[in-house]
Amino acid sequence: MVGTSTADDAAAYRIDGQRALIQTVDFITPIVDDPYDFGRIAAANSISDVYAMGGRPLFALNIVCFPTKKLPLDVLGKILKGGCDKAREAGIEIIGGHSVDDEEPKYGLVVTGMARADRVLTNAGARPGDILVLTKPLGSGILTTALKKGLLANVTKNKIIDVMATLNRAAAEALDGLEVHALTDVTGFGLLGHLVEMLTGSRVAARIRTADVPVLEEVWPLARDGVYPGGAQRNLDRLDRSVHWPDATPEEIKIVLADPQTSGGLLIAIAPHELDRLMDRLSGAEVPAAAVIGEITSQQPHVVQVDNSSMKGLVDDATEDC
Repeated sequence: MVGTSTADDAAAYRIDGQRALIQTVDFITPIVDDPYDFGRIAAANSISDVYAMGGRPLFALNIVCFPTKKLPLDVLGKILKGGCDKAREAGIEIIGGHSVDDEEPKYGLVVTGMARADRVLTNAGARPGDILVLTKPLGSGILTTALKKGLLANVTKNKIIDVMATLNRAAAEALDGLEVHALTDVTGFGLLGHLVEMLTGSRVAARIRTADVPVLEEVWPLARDGVYPGGAQRNLDRLDRSVHWPDATPEEIKIVLADPQTSGGLLIAIAPHELDRLMDRLSGAEVPAAAVIGEITSQQPHVVQVDNSSMKGLVDDATEDC
């Protein structure tokens, strides 16, 4: 049902008239120092792709790369414990896996899920008039880069770890029975990159309001000072023809919207008459954000029109606060 043609989050394979199997794989290098937190975040990141297809996870397999000659095995044990605990929070077990000796630790999961065949959600069904909703704030790439440089306050460090380790389960469950036309999660290509993939697959365009995009504390001044991952600039370069910026858009706004995320939120394109029901459900769920950030349009397919009105004051205020 879903393969590689639309750069979607996972594969979907129809197994009978009612059910589709969802299959995905993802693994990452450490982005935080604590091995247990790394395991939790990596597992949440991997499981998210099943939620982003409208499915529920069934079970998972570990993928492990670990330098056994450089690091003690108890570090690996903590990584695996973090992944196991996060999988159980999602209601599944890790029932096997594979490991190799490698120079750098890497960890993630192969996740198998299930969805109703008529409710598989892809990134390729958005329609003009749909409302765009985001369920986690941006900034994990910038903040983890700052963390590696020792530039992050402890309160912000703990906040970003909590956000990255939060499952997208509650956000996905809030979509049950609603008229959702397209769905994806925001990860390595940043908000703009994954939105452009949605627009390309759907053959539509979008308008987003940067003032409405949720962003974590400390992100704006760090981006302004050049503290961000190289992937943010690569994402921007790749999107050069697909994003229309207002004149004199500050560079930090571009960087934040292209910041590569780890275990980011769901990006939802929902029919406008369903928006109130969705927001009511999200407000009662444990989601890090529930933000209406824009809408799908029919003009100039594959293009994002960025609206920066009211944004300069917000960036300046954030800079002064920090």
